Amino acid sequence: MCKQRGDPEIPQLSKDGDIMLGGIFYFHSSWKNRENTYTQKPLPLECIGLNFREFQFVQAMRFAIEEINNRSDLLPGISLGYNIYDTCSSNARSIQVALALNNGNENMRPGSEESCTRRAQVQALVGEGSSSPCTAIASVLGPFHIPLISHFATCACLSDKSKYPSFLRTIPSDYYQSRALAHLVKHFGWTWVGAVSANDDYGNNGMATFTETAEQLGICLEYTVSFFRTDSSEKLEKIMDIIKTSTSKVIIAFLSLREMEMFVHKLSNHNLTGFQWVGSESWIFDSQIAAMDTSHILDGAIGLSIPKAHVSGLKEFMFNVKPLNSTNNNLFTEFYEALFSCRFRQSQSEEIQRECTGLEDLPGVENSFTDMSLMPIFNNIYKGVYAVAHAVHKIFQCKIACNNSVPLDPLMILQCIRNIHFKTKEGEEVYFNENGDPAAQYEIINWQPKENGILNFVTVGLYDASLPANKQLNLSNNSFIWAMNSKQVPVSVCSEKCPPGTRKVLQKGKPVCCYDCIRCAEGEMSNTTDSVTCVRCPLESWSNNRRDACVTKKAEFLSHEEVMGILLTTASLFGTCLTAAVAVIFFRHRKTPLVRANNSELSFLLLFSLTLCFLCSLTFIGRPSEWSCMLRHTAFGITFVLCISCVLGKTMVVLMAFKATLPGTNVMKLFGPVQQRLCVLGLTIIQVIICILWITISPPFPSKNFKAFKDKIILECALGSAVGFWSVLGYIGLLAMLCIIFAFLARKLPDNFNEAKFITFSMLIFCAVWITFIPAYVSSPGKFSVAVEIFAILASSFGLLICIFIPKCYIMILKPERNTKKNMIGKSTSNLF
Repeated sequence: MCKQRGDPEIPQLSKDGDIMLGGIFYFHSSWKNRENTYTQKPLPLECIGLNFREFQFVQAMRFAIEEINNRSDLLPGISLGYNIYDTCSSNARSIQVALALNNGNENMRPGSEESCTRRAQVQALVGEGSSSPCTAIASVLGPFHIPLISHFATCACLSDKSKYPSFLRTIPSDYYQSRALAHLVKHFGWTWVGAVSANDDYGNNGMATFTETAEQLGICLEYTVSFFRTDSSEKLEKIMDIIKTSTSKVIIAFLSLREMEMFVHKLSNHNLTGFQWVGSESWIFDSQIAAMDTSHILDGAIGLSIPKAHVSGLKEFMFNVKPLNSTNNNLFTEFYEALFSCRFRQSQSEEIQRECTGLEDLPGVENSFTDMSLMPIFNNIYKGVYAVAHAVHKIFQCKIACNNSVPLDPLMILQCIRNIHFKTKEGEEVYFNENGDPAAQYEIINWQPKENGILNFVTVGLYDASLPANKQLNLSNNSFIWAMNSKQVPVSVCSEKCPPGTRKVLQKGKPVCCYDCIRCAEGEMSNTTDSVTCVRCPLESWSNNRRDACVTKKAEFLSHEEVMGILLTTASLFGTCLTAAVAVIFFRHRKTPLVRANNSELSFLLLFSLTLCFLCSLTFIGRPSEWSCMLRHTAFGITFVLCISCVLGKTMVVLMAFKATLPGTNVMKLFGPVQQRLCVLGLTIIQVIICILWITISPPFPSKNFKAFKDKIILECALGSAVGFWSVLGYIGLLAMLCIIFAFLARKLPDNFNEAKFITFSMLIFCAVWITFIPAYVSSPGKFSVAVEIFAILASSFGLLICIFIPKCYIMILKPERNTKKNMIGKSTSNLF
């Protein structure tokens, strides 16, 4: 005989039927601990802590079965039965009753029709409501392919079909919930949060997914702690100390219902108020938890819940609680007595405060059993039972009647359940994806206390994982109430946001959410909040004072409108007018001995060249252009060479005139007016050729200087060819040196009015100006270098004009008596040098 080892497992609730379903629930929340002596057989668990919530779940399962049995369109002629067990919230007990549902309790003889290898006693299991027992049951029953349909086990690990091939559920996976919670936290700008989770499959896997998603979204966890309901009180005290000393104001509570009950009790003892709680679906919409929170610590909590649902007739079925007529319904009797606070009389001598009649009216009782806020979970159980019924209906090919001769096999039922797609009587679609999970949809719940102390679970948004990523989270932000009854969104960050114009620099040894805000450097900007880097401005732009935008650099050049430009323009025009006045004076006195004695032709040519020199400086003022850049340098070089050539010619005339007074010389014939003109023309043509080569090969051109100033653009004329520029200046310098030498040699000639003296003075001034010009030009920034160049042109021009012509004008206007031939040829008695 095949005998079962150990004591038989008797279901707490049972009903016969053609198709049997198993139910695994924990009617009790815990059990009494006993120490095994290992000298005798361990006693069965003594369960304690009656759980009305689980009785609600059982009633939902019974209601679905009764409704199916009363239908004529679903499994006609086939009845569903059930065997329901109590696990006392013990994982080991869950495995034990799962095996009992699979094996049955009868002893079988080998010769009987049903051998020891008969099929499973149930076709499918409904339950458990927690992830850890479900992983254990699914691991044990997986090889037998018995479908296990859970209504509340959300661990993402259960979606792994290689480990749990027979597991299905009517509640979404925590993979979606954890990601939704992370996006919810990110939506409100909470980047510095704490986390408390259950130390089981539900909490550990859910928190792992949340942590991973949070890191991707830039959320940092200040701390992550976990505990299990059997942990010591000291561990919970340590968790309370961590929360007290933390700086984050938002706490993610990924806890199952039983852990949350313990946690709320501890929070109340420590009066930990002021924190914003974000909860998982296991407790966020549970009115029992809200009732336990007498200190209103969780007020304003926000989290995800299963969408609201309604199952017509279920409430009436639950409230119609009557003692069951069964020999194995002691548990139901215990529940009935606890529900109505009465006792069934066992004997006449028994004294009881109130005797149960079996006709008690439930609507007048107020406790957790009459609270229908868990209707979405009831609906999940309802859908799970209907999924099995539709699968069997399809296998039996039921139409008017079912072909119940088809042998049922758990694997066949499992495969059929995976592929079903039907609508409930309320119009809700039921189907499973390839992982045995339903579509992931959540309501976002906010705990909002009212004036009368009643707490409302207000739906403030929706989350639908089937939508595009940017549309999954949909919130109505105007209806939230936060911690401490505030209507302002709490702030929970390690560091305040870095405003535009700054960048984030991580604090050493701290998470990425802890940083300092460093102002962007000059020439860099950041126009977004919490910018990681500062962007360098384009070449023609510069950062503003706030460093949050790039502004176009101010273009700077020597203009006619500014004070410096006006002064230099005025000086240039004054020099031009003064030169013109001198020319008029010379023209009016052109026949006088003084003018005739100083080579009037070269004097007028020199005055003309000086006029061009003064006017040449005007080309350096204004915005540089291609023509102005070429004109200013070439005009400057040619006019100054013309000017120096005239001065050189006048100097040579003085020397030749002195040589002509010596006996036997005929020098003046060799350096007459024609030769003087050719000398000036030849020397000037050389400069013209240099300028033409310069302009042809590499001419000056307008350019933007970005290096002189950080926040300005200097518009200037680039030289093009530096050789050309220095060749022009070098040629002018060479002629100037020849003038100085010749004038210095002629300074002591015995004429009473020796022009060489004044030429020497003028050329010394000329050379001094241009020698000091070079370092001043190189060291002057921006437009000031142009001003230095103009000043050098004007200073040298005024030096030549004043030293050569003003003394003569003085004599012609104020001392006309000295403007005689006799005075011109008289010998000087004094030496100025």
